[in-house]
Amino acid sequence: MRRYDKLIFVSNSDTAMGPMAEAILQSKYLLEELEITSKGVIVLFPEPINPKAEAVLVSNGLTMKEHMSDPLVKEDFNDRTLILAVNESVKKKVQKEVAPEDVSIRTLNEYVGEAQEVSNPYGGVLADYGQCFAELEALITKLVVQLNEEELMN
Repeated sequence: MRRYDKLIFVSNSDTAMGPMAEAILQSKYLLEELEITSKGVIVLFPEPINPKAEAVLVSNGLTMKEHMSDPLVKEDFNDRTLILAVNESVKKKVQKEVAPEDVSIRTLNEYVGEAQEVSNPYGGVLADYGQCFAELEALITKLVVQLNEEELMN
């Protein structure tokens, strides 16, 4: 039996790092079907993906051009949903503002056992978004292995 039905990548505004992570994971092979999405902790109204993030995705054969930002809400938390923050500052914000008290939140890098966080490209040049994509892809490749191994163990 699979452990999770859904995986949510959480970023600040759900317009760059989260959607990039979502697109990368959706392009990978998982042993079990998993609903993959991204949400933000600071989403006042729906916004499209950042143009630089979309440009980097397109240059890597992916797209999120239809994506609109979506806020993370308390109802997103349950035993069948894996929620991964893109970095420590987002994790703290989720714990403080959204997550139920009894829920532990982890960052993507924590979940796969890596010390290095993904660098936030916000306000940077296109190359910064490219670097963020590369870091996300490396961590998500490890995440896929881990999720598939967890499925085999259950």
